[in-house]
Amino acid sequence: MDRRKNYEVVFSGLKNGKHNFQFEIDKTFFALFDTEQEFSEPELVADVLMEKHATFLEFWITTAGSVRLVCDISNEYFRYPLQNEIRVLVKFGEEYDDSDIDVITIPAQDHAFNIVQLIYEDVVLAIPMKKVSPDLSEEDLEILNRFSPVEEEEEKPVIDPRWEALQKLKDKN
Repeated sequence: MDRRKNYEVVFSGLKNGKHNFQFEIDKTFFALFDTEQEFSEPELVADVLMEKHATFLEFWITTAGSVRLVCDISNEYFRYPLQNEIRVLVKFGEEYDDSDIDVITIPAQDHAFNIVQLIYEDVVLAIPMKKVSPDLSEEDLEILNRFSPVEEEEEKPVIDPRWEALQKLKDKN
């Protein structure tokens, strides 16, 4: 049995309007994907609001909860609160097409839409690139500041005075 079917939203037979669905997201969810995760112990809930229209579907997927991350500085584990939302429009067409980032086309004869990939991407994209524990000591923060690259102020380009005078005239109009 394909466990991805557990994340199908069956829309045939539903009236036009808003419908709510909820999915528990834990480590068994991420076992569906053959990728290594940068986190462990996910305790998440995906709330899905689907609004059915005659010719298309709208999905709002809100993922909330926490995951366990490893701090890049101290190498200690910490819980990271996660909250993310995406909106996707699903329209009906000839064949499946997800080349547009905001609009997915599914075959007109489909009766359900599988949101497993959308939830996965929503969670993975919410994980920060730099993982810093909120419980870092003052000593760790001092070391971090000392060895962090210093952001240099961007120098303003020197503008030829003739062009500057023309720019002033242009700005007046």
